[in-house]
Amino acid sequence: MGGHLKGRAAIVTGSGQGIGRAIAKALAAEGAGVVTNNRAPVSGHNAPNQLDAEKLGRMTPEMREWVIKETDTYAGDAETTAAEIRASGGEATACFADITDFRDAERLVGVAVDAYGSVDIVVNVAGAFGFSPFEKISKELWDKVNAVKPTGYFHVLRHAVPHMKKRKWGRIINCTSGAFMGGPIRQAEYSAANAGVLGLTWALACELAEDGITANAFAPGAKTRASVDMEVFDKVVAEDERSTASGIPIVTYDGTDLPETFAPFIAYLASDAAAHVTGSVFATMGGFIARYSNPVFVADMFDKDGWTFEKVAETAPSTLFKDYKNINAGMLKPDER
Repeated sequence: MGGHLKGRAAIVTGSGQGIGRAIAKALAAEGAGVVTNNRAPVSGHNAPNQLDAEKLGRMTPEMREWVIKETDTYAGDAETTAAEIRASGGEATACFADITDFRDAERLVGVAVDAYGSVDIVVNVAGAFGFSPFEKISKELWDKVNAVKPTGYFHVLRHAVPHMKKRKWGRIINCTSGAFMGGPIRQAEYSAANAGVLGLTWALACELAEDGITANAFAPGAKTRASVDMEVFDKVVAEDERSTASGIPIVTYDGTDLPETFAPFIAYLASDAAAHVTGSVFATMGGFIARYSNPVFVADMFDKDGWTFEKVAETAPSTLFKDYKNINAGMLKPDER
């Protein structure tokens, strides 16, 4: 075990399994006391999120057996993660709490303060998602996904940040997704949620800089329980309900690495070594780690007297739209570009 986070107290939401579990273990390996978290204890089969009994019933026996077997490999909850950390010589305390509830999030922070004296690091990994063409997204799906991101993240940070400000030191690391840019997967509710995470992260990076608190985000690609759903979802739904218009998966199950490969990078962001890094967004996929550019103006036009339709039509093609490319050009037919 290392000591780069020795004496620090961390909360990792959504750390019962998958990406959150890997990050919680990485923080503990560097000496942090970690509060692991998910909504509730898990017992029995670890049911796929997007594959209900009806969808499972449409599978061949072989496919159903594969789904259940693979999903069970990701089984676990906050207590099993904490137990693994303790067994490895680290410090961990489990807290079952639903971060979509403001008071439950307050209780989660309280557990960290009681166990370790404060909260220095918050890594928000919890998330929810679903696949649906936009015109079929239900209000329930929209609310379910956005209640976690960014609302649940706000709940935890709202209670944790005062403790960081007292100590003039803190690390906020929020999980987003490349879906914040949209893309071919039909999940507009998830895209909106993850774009909200970036707005929250950038705002905190600016506001809390003088308090010694950094705020960054990461967009992971990793093999998790959700990867099982994505591998088979389109094979068991009607054509107009597929996760992508083409029905072709964006990433194959076997083409994805486990989150343990990049989890040490998150521990690095939580350390003193990354004190100068804030307001940044990273892509983390296996051994590949990249930093996104933040939004900047790429073209402009100005008229001191204001605009008319005619002046816009005359000026825009050579200014705002010079070298312009449709962001969806790669998904359009040649005659539609």
